[in-house]
Amino acid sequence: MDAAFVLYDNMTALDLIGPYDAISAMPEVTPHFVAARPGPIRCDSGLVIQADTAFDELPRPEVIVVPGSSTWHAALDDEPLLAWLATAHPTATWTTSVCTGSTLLAKAGVLTGRPATTHWLARDLLADLGAVVSTERVVVDGDVITAAGVSAGIDMALTLIAKLWDEHRAQLVQLMFEYDPRPPFDAGSPETAPPQVVAFARSLPSHN
Repeated sequence: MDAAFVLYDNMTALDLIGPYDAISAMPEVTPHFVAARPGPIRCDSGLVIQADTAFDELPRPEVIVVPGSSTWHAALDDEPLLAWLATAHPTATWTTSVCTGSTLLAKAGVLTGRPATTHWLARDLLADLGAVVSTERVVVDGDVITAAGVSAGIDMALTLIAKLWDEHRAQLVQLMFEYDPRPPFDAGSPETAPPQVVAFARSLPSHN
């Protein structure tokens, strides 16, 4: 099973690495880091990930995983990526996204009229791009799974593993990851974070 983990300039590494580690742990999966061309891709944090496969070398993956970016408006101008998503999605078994990766799926025409989620700061943009915005952490709609902000990527991956195989495999991965979240603060959503923190997050230049 070919799984395409999508890379592009200024993507958010954590959106991709959690799902990659979970999904690529399945022995049936052949993972590929795909990009417009093979070579180094610099993430928005400065981390560099090596793309090993060009888009045109993997036109029909069974699984697609699209990460988001802290500069998501700029990512929407990535024509080679959008074109590949538009042509690869129809033959994929599952197309998935994490965080603002759903805005790329929407721009590629994958989410028109479909329920989907994204990072809370990008909900209006996702709606403008034609999706029916959900505030759920993970949304499954037919052959598409979208996940909310960065950390929800692991939730998406566990959901996908359960869909592809069974809940026992997903539970085993969760156990081996020791994925048992107990955050030190209750500030993981705009509904629970202090208002001044939410206001500051909205004012960050990279998110406008």
